Amino acid sequence: MASHRRPKQTSRTRVTVLTATAAAAVALSAQAAQAAPAKQSVKSVKAKVDALYEQAEQATEKLNSATEKQQRLQQQVEVIQDEVAREQGELNDLQDDLGALASAQYRSGGIDPTLQLFLSADPDSYLDKASTLEALSTRQAEGLRQIAEKKRSLDQRKAEAAGKLSELGRTRAELGKKKKQVQGRLAEAQRLLNSLTAAQRAAVAAADAPAAGGSEHVDLGNATPASGRAAAALAAAETRINMPYVFSHSGPTSFDCSGLTMWAYAQADVRLPRTSQDQANAGTRLSMSQLQPGDLVLFYGDLHHIGLYAGNGMVLHAPHSGAVVRYESINNMPFQFGVRV
Repeated sequence: MASHRRPKQTSRTRVTVLTATAAAAVALSAQAAQAAPAKQSVKSVKAKVDALYEQAEQATEKLNSATEKQQRLQQQVEVIQDEVAREQGELNDLQDDLGALASAQYRSGGIDPTLQLFLSADPDSYLDKASTLEALSTRQAEGLRQIAEKKRSLDQRKAEAAGKLSELGRTRAELGKKKKQVQGRLAEAQRLLNSLTAAQRAAVAAADAPAAGGSEHVDLGNATPASGRAAAALAAAETRINMPYVFSHSGPTSFDCSGLTMWAYAQADVRLPRTSQDQANAGTRLSMSQLQPGDLVLFYGDLHHIGLYAGNGMVLHAPHSGAVVRYESINNMPFQFGVRV
């Protein structure tokens, strides 16, 4: 018969020792993991944050484009609606005139013209009246023609208004999506930064700072702007140095990249489009060697970033969320071409 002995229990002391040993091993491995690439971790986080900022700026320019389209459509809808109201009023007036004419004819009695002539005591007077009736009839026909034409025009304008309103609705929906994309990228970047210690966040900020070239004591050389408006735009932008980057803002105290260039040139009485891609077509394209202070400079293959050439290889721009308007070396970003407005 098999024996039913109880297994021997491990002593409490042994369990305690084993637990302590395991805990120490886990702690040591965690410390080793943390200690190993603390520097690399900061570098990795910065690279991810920079990528997210770039994606946010790409989305911001699309947001700006959708916003501009919305504003344009809104203006078009308002113009068409005003025209519809005016044409409806004109149609109502025409219909009222025709109704008054029909009422007058009805009150005169619908007697056959030949019988009216036979019964008339004054045939000459009747003939005058008959010519008046013929003129009234012609006027009635013309009134009907005008009403039909006005109604066709009104129907076309109403259909156009309906189409623009539908397009406006789609644009507003697109606008909401683009805004969420920007906010999502920025929130993700902030989460990454929040995962770092205060010292690591300071290291990320320090790694970004040298690229700026500082806001003061920057050597811009002695090149002269190509025009008075370029000089005025650059001078205006320089008054915005150290003001914050805020997506979809175009001044006067916060900016995104194309918002800064648009605002700066507006101070020189030049109206630029809202987005960097549209501003890229606002003048004559230039190579890097042709740049003069105040020229626009475009970066990245999709032209989602823009700034002002400041001279001596430096750009004045609004870089990205969390940064301020500042000077930076033109070589820190993939230059595409310049534009002389």
